[in-house]
Amino acid sequence: MISKTKCATFTLTPLKLGETDSTLSQQAVAKTSRSPCCYLLASVLRLNIQDHHLLLLLLLVSQAGWRESVIILTVEAQRNMGSFILRKMELVKSWADAFGEELYSIVTKYSGSLLLQKKYKDVEPTLKIKEVDGLELVKKFSEQMESMLRRKVEAVERLVEAAEDADLNHEYNSSLEFDYYNSLLINEKDENDNYVELGDEFILEPNEHFNNLLVNTTYSDIQLPTNVYNKDPDILNGVYMSEALNPIFVDNFERDPTLTWQYFGSSTGFFRLYPGIKWLPDENGVISFDCRNRGWYIQAATSPKDIVIIVDVSGSMKGLRMTIAKHTIITILDTLGENDFVNIIAYNDYVHFIEPCFKGILVQADRDNREHFKQLVDELQAKGVGTVNKALTESFKILREFRDAGQGGLCNQAIMLITDGAVEDYEAVFEKYNWPDRKVRVFTYLIGREVTFAPNVKWIACNNKGYYTQISTLADVQENVMEYLHVLSRPMVINHDHDIIWTEAYMDSAAQSLLLMTTVAMPVFSKKNETRSHGILLGVVGSDVPLRELLKLAPRYKLGVHGYAFLNTNNGYILSHPDLRPLYKEGKKLKPKPNYNSVDLSEVEWEDQDEILRTAMINGETGYLSMDVKVPVDKGKRVLFLTNDYFFTDISGTPFSLGVVLSRGHGEYILLGNTSVEEGLHDLLQPDLSLANEWIYCITDIDPDHRKLSQLEAVIRFLTGEEPDLECDEELVQEVLFDAVVTAPMEAYWTTLALNMSMETEAGVEMAFLGTRAGLMRSALYVGSEKLSNRKFLTRKDKESIFTMDHFPLWYRRAAEHPPGSFIYSIVSEDDSGNLSLNTRGEKRKVFTYSFQCHAYPNPFIATLAGKFLGAVDGSVMTQLLNMGMFKKVTMYDYQAMCKIPYHHHSGARPLLSVCISLFLLEFNMSSFWHSDNLADAHKHKKHDTLQPCDTEYPVFVYEPAIKETNGLIECGDCQKMFVAQQIASSNLLLLVTDGPISVCGTHAPSFSPARVLNRPAHNASVKCDRMRSQKLRRRPDTCHAFHPEENAQDCGGAAELSVSLTLLLLPLALLLR
Repeated sequence: MISKTKCATFTLTPLKLGETDSTLSQQAVAKTSRSPCCYLLASVLRLNIQDHHLLLLLLLVSQAGWRESVIILTVEAQRNMGSFILRKMELVKSWADAFGEELYSIVTKYSGSLLLQKKYKDVEPTLKIKEVDGLELVKKFSEQMESMLRRKVEAVERLVEAAEDADLNHEYNSSLEFDYYNSLLINEKDENDNYVELGDEFILEPNEHFNNLLVNTTYSDIQLPTNVYNKDPDILNGVYMSEALNPIFVDNFERDPTLTWQYFGSSTGFFRLYPGIKWLPDENGVISFDCRNRGWYIQAATSPKDIVIIVDVSGSMKGLRMTIAKHTIITILDTLGENDFVNIIAYNDYVHFIEPCFKGILVQADRDNREHFKQLVDELQAKGVGTVNKALTESFKILREFRDAGQGGLCNQAIMLITDGAVEDYEAVFEKYNWPDRKVRVFTYLIGREVTFAPNVKWIACNNKGYYTQISTLADVQENVMEYLHVLSRPMVINHDHDIIWTEAYMDSAAQSLLLMTTVAMPVFSKKNETRSHGILLGVVGSDVPLRELLKLAPRYKLGVHGYAFLNTNNGYILSHPDLRPLYKEGKKLKPKPNYNSVDLSEVEWEDQDEILRTAMINGETGYLSMDVKVPVDKGKRVLFLTNDYFFTDISGTPFSLGVVLSRGHGEYILLGNTSVEEGLHDLLQPDLSLANEWIYCITDIDPDHRKLSQLEAVIRFLTGEEPDLECDEELVQEVLFDAVVTAPMEAYWTTLALNMSMETEAGVEMAFLGTRAGLMRSALYVGSEKLSNRKFLTRKDKESIFTMDHFPLWYRRAAEHPPGSFIYSIVSEDDSGNLSLNTRGEKRKVFTYSFQCHAYPNPFIATLAGKFLGAVDGSVMTQLLNMGMFKKVTMYDYQAMCKIPYHHHSGARPLLSVCISLFLLEFNMSSFWHSDNLADAHKHKKHDTLQPCDTEYPVFVYEPAIKETNGLIECGDCQKMFVAQQIASSNLLLLVTDGPISVCGTHAPSFSPARVLNRPAHNASVKCDRMRSQKLRRRPDTCHAFHPEENAQDCGGAAELSVSLTLLLLPLALLLR
């Protein structure tokens, strides 16, 4: 720091014999000037050339009192501040060289990297290099997935056949008495210790295959929503008939042990689930789960549909009627899915779209749009006089325009009219827009107990192939809304078209699981001839498929360090992707994000700006695409620059597409070594060795006797012949054997070092470890486990540090992108310890850890700002480094963030520390804000705020390796500040030295903002509207069942007779004659 004000001088002297550090410190404090901008550097020299034990203690005194420096480094003491500044370039380089050489020496020694490189070099002549054919690989994976999913379909088909045969042979009995296992009541006893009715003893045992839930794998049981009477005759007859499914459930599970939940959802509301479980009510004692509201039920029961909901908001709808109407709309919205399109029109004296942005169009009924509609419905108010004609006209126009333009679902079209009465001559509207073809069904919901207008409202439905219901209470809503699904299912039922449907990803609330699933489902029909024209839907059968089971068929080791496989649906939504983050933390509890199952492929692979990849995959094409991508790692703190090759194809018989990504340089080749089982088995038994337990070396989750085996134990039993029934991946096992042999000498090397270590020499080296592409790891401790600075590291509690199904360890991925032989350091922060990573040759990344907190020097480095972004500590210096090109700013995006909109926020350039000479160790990659799902953590918010999905943009700053050193002078007010930056060789570190307090230039420093929310409500309204109206490319389902000539259109609800005007009665006849 060069001060432009007058400062007192203070001569520094070397530490004399017998003097202590504190003695000199006290002298320094006593003689320091207290003028503004005056800061003192007091240095103590303790030099032992022989041992290289060097320490420079920077004692920094300011007007505010003592401040610690950012880091303490080894250097020769300077006697004069001015000469220190003039010689700082040479000094900083010498510091960086000395520090780098010492650090490189230590980490090379304790990692054993040279030995490991030599061992791989020795076996290099025996290696075979196999080139990976990405297209062949993705086709092979797709075929395996198709085969697996086909087995699930066959299980469901057997259930459909059994259910329909059981119904055909069952005669309805209105007085049937029958006891069954009610999942809510099983094992419940009364005050006399007797089992309650429908609650007999039901044996439950924990089962690993079903998430360790208590289940009964010999029998199913029955769940009913709270609003469905468990002894209703329709329920009893349906439950009795569906008992025939029990042996089929068990037989399916025996044929295919990978099956999970199987079930039958009845159109009457009961849900038969296998294996049987104990169902628990919510905190209010209510069971709200209704199988008929689930996506798998609705998609299987109906074809895609375009719906316009018309709601009467005239003055007569005030009070309870409006409450019931709102609940009816929300219930209808809950029956819609990704293949449906919808809009809502409210009418009184005039017609208005409840979302003006959606005027004149239909929008996809995805989760975001449904929730948006629900919010708007809640704000509706009743006033004025109702005139339905204009609303009907507008609705028919929208549906016709979409039909003619080939937009929307292109299958069923319907209008839902919700009103408390209709008195107009509305038949002219139907004559003009819907008769005689009646391409649009009209469903009517009469709200309230008043029956005066019932004939008119019913006439509308019956003359437009719809259904009429009257809803008097909130309790009536659910059952009455469900009637429209039965009508839409009639054509499919009459044709006996058993369409197979697959759902989008979802989390199974019934199974109390946070695992992502997809469901395969098929409708169940009545095959009785006497009810054929009525098209009676009995229900839907289905089975869940955990998506992790599908991804097991695309093993990690075949995809390389950065490679991965992913799945998406016909609507472009992600089924599975390593970058999909479906959960967020609320307090201490993990919860699904509201939009977790509607994350679009373009929001994860956002570098696909022209959506070439998305379009090809939605269309079910097979092909290849290459892209340069920026990959965020370590929760957005760092970014990797990769060239990825995308290979994709469809999965036959499903609406899904599969993508496989191979990164250039790491995924293009596989190394194959030749090792005998005897030699490899010996080295596998060493205690320092482990395998990635989430990888599938051997299949252990089918046979109950194998489920308790770790993957390493399974491999050993397979190789020794102890378990001949084990099915293992022989190619992967061969890679493991090879890596075990080559890395075996490391155990002896590390053990020898550990035995020769003393507390005085090289203290602080905690652990050495290595990893290979086959998921093999070795590790050795240099300290007792109780002394580890990060005990979670390399355990399942720290997923980022181990091999998982989704990714290689973070240290492995980062090391892979640096020059061979260099070390990768992670600055220690409050949440994790610093790690050093070594990238060796031969496609194998060998890594070890080393703690900054306590290391070889007698006195520790002190990093008081470790983990902080330089722009937040000293924005002026960071700006200069950016301007000089030493760092470049990279803009990243997160379309899965969760945000609270802040009331206030503080600049990222706020001064955090006041020091005189500051020395920083910087990583090459820095993020201006430790990006996370919960952006609210960076700001203060009111307690009632809730997290909401949002899109964010955030900067990451990346080092330009061509610039190895730089310096500059910053003018700020009355002071100047100089800085020097120097790369530390064979590492990813920079040494940055500034000579002024961080507080100086604080008012002149730019703001390095944290993540910026892109879709706040305050954004330009037209931009927001354009985004909401935009409809991405999607592929429609292959089948459509809109109408059937044998339908009984007079089965349209209410009484059998129509008491309406003569004109209304004769109108259909007149049209028929016409």
